[in-house]
Amino acid sequence: MIRLGLFFGFLMLPFFFSYSQIGGKHTYQFLTLSPSPHQAALGSKNITLFGSDPINGLYNPASINPDMGSRLSMNYRPYFSGINMGTAAYVYTWDRNFKAVHFGVQYIDYGSFDGRDEFGNPTESFSGNEIALSGGYAYNIPWTEWFVGVNLKLISSTLEQYQSFGMAVDLGVYYKIPSKEFEAALVVKNLGTQLTTYSGLKESLPLEIMLGLSQELEFLPLRWHVTFQNLQDWNLSYVNENRRASSLDGSKNSESTSFLKETLQHLVLAAELFPDRLFSVRLGYNFRRGEELRILEQRNFSGFSVGLGITLKRFRFQYSHARYTTAGNANIFGVTIDMNP
Repeated sequence: MIRLGLFFGFLMLPFFFSYSQIGGKHTYQFLTLSPSPHQAALGSKNITLFGSDPINGLYNPASINPDMGSRLSMNYRPYFSGINMGTAAYVYTWDRNFKAVHFGVQYIDYGSFDGRDEFGNPTESFSGNEIALSGGYAYNIPWTEWFVGVNLKLISSTLEQYQSFGMAVDLGVYYKIPSKEFEAALVVKNLGTQLTTYSGLKESLPLEIMLGLSQELEFLPLRWHVTFQNLQDWNLSYVNENRRASSLDGSKNSESTSFLKETLQHLVLAAELFPDRLFSVRLGYNFRRGEELRILEQRNFSGFSVGLGITLKRFRFQYSHARYTTAGNANIFGVTIDMNP
């Protein structure tokens, strides 16, 4: 256990010395959205799900395993302002000795927009959509509980008359201690580049490094999850001028950040009751989302998410609700079908 901690600590060390904001800097941002109700219910950032749902392979390729074989997962997310998102995944297994291939798709449709010229006169309406097709594989290092995996993604983006193509890979490492029901994972997502740009300006992809820990309690059917997100950029906080505190003399003090506040920005906590049963309940809290979307003098529970899963014979139905703002929240619906019962 000590060696495991030293291993992950060594991998994380370089990330704590990177200082930069991540908002609005990258293209293909739809790749950062949660792909399934299960993920969304656990705080939208979870890489320690190793079960039979093939959609988990989209977030951590090291979780691809034979139990996902011949299962099809489909998920739908009605997002804000008429935006719709969908994901699907399927795993084909030809050998129980961990020979399984994962196929996935992520799609987002931004809807229709009213076109205007430089003088504000109406023009033709336009739309936008993005899609990523992926193929993945995981390998169990012989005689160990270590798993490594990779996803290769081909990305297409169309925004009005502009189009861009890109390619990215996800790299994952997974470690299990079955006797203690403990799991740990490290994932590097969206490591890639644009192959063609929208209008000549090359943009970077939303690279993200995550570390996850999870364990099921011995005497209670509950599994806790801890995820550290965006480890490639330590400084995620920003000073919101609308939250400046007034002092007694009428002046205003700038909002400050601290090491603890920065640490919490990377933290996602979650728990799942009855994780391996026919019925499960999930709860998560994303500290970064809660901090960025909170409103002064109003409790809106931004950052919280809840969900449930129900298994009926060959079908597993899942649902999640994530709190964003009082103006809008996100619901995701999903079903996983066993194609070869």
